Amino acid sequence: MFHRYIEDCGVSCEHVTPWMLAAPFYRGKYVTLVIPTGFANPSYSKLLPALRASSARIRRFVENGGNLLVFGAADDRNNPYDWLPFRVTYRHQYQARKIQVDPSHPCAAIVDDFDPESIECDGFFPDHEGEVVAHSDGLPVAISCRVGEGSILVTCIHEYPSRCFISYFCSAEGETLF
Repeated sequence: MFHRYIEDCGVSCEHVTPWMLAAPFYRGKYVTLVIPTGFANPSYSKLLPALRASSARIRRFVENGGNLLVFGAADDRNNPYDWLPFRVTYRHQYQARKIQVDPSHPCAAIVDDFDPESIECDGFFPDHEGEVVAHSDGLPVAISCRVGEGSILVTCIHEYPSRCFISYFCSAEGETLF
């Protein structure tokens, strides 16, 4: 469904499996990598080991101009964001939240299609090195960090990103080698 949603936003999309991601010989050229909600919960996904195995390649992809969109881990055991090139601590706590967005941040449009008074979130980030894009009662629910020429947005907002955000974050003049 998410794949179709992205394509409906006017952005081409390719599904990359955890095995492809972790394979040292795999080479793809992309503008953005999207890591789905539940990536760290073994009941939903087997993606976390692949992310850890390819952490150096992910960092290089972002440093060279790629964008990385990471959703909520849906499990806060075992430091699920330790594969990112900056510190992020996550607490899993699913609930509807009132979200306040920093309107000056380029990623603020992520919630444009939703009522900010009640947006489903699967947790928050009590400790991080990034810049807060959105918060709920002071608890960060979306953080951003520039890494080299690229950008990483980590969010536990449990909704599809807005069409406007997809168009912005998943578009660039060129693709970056993964």
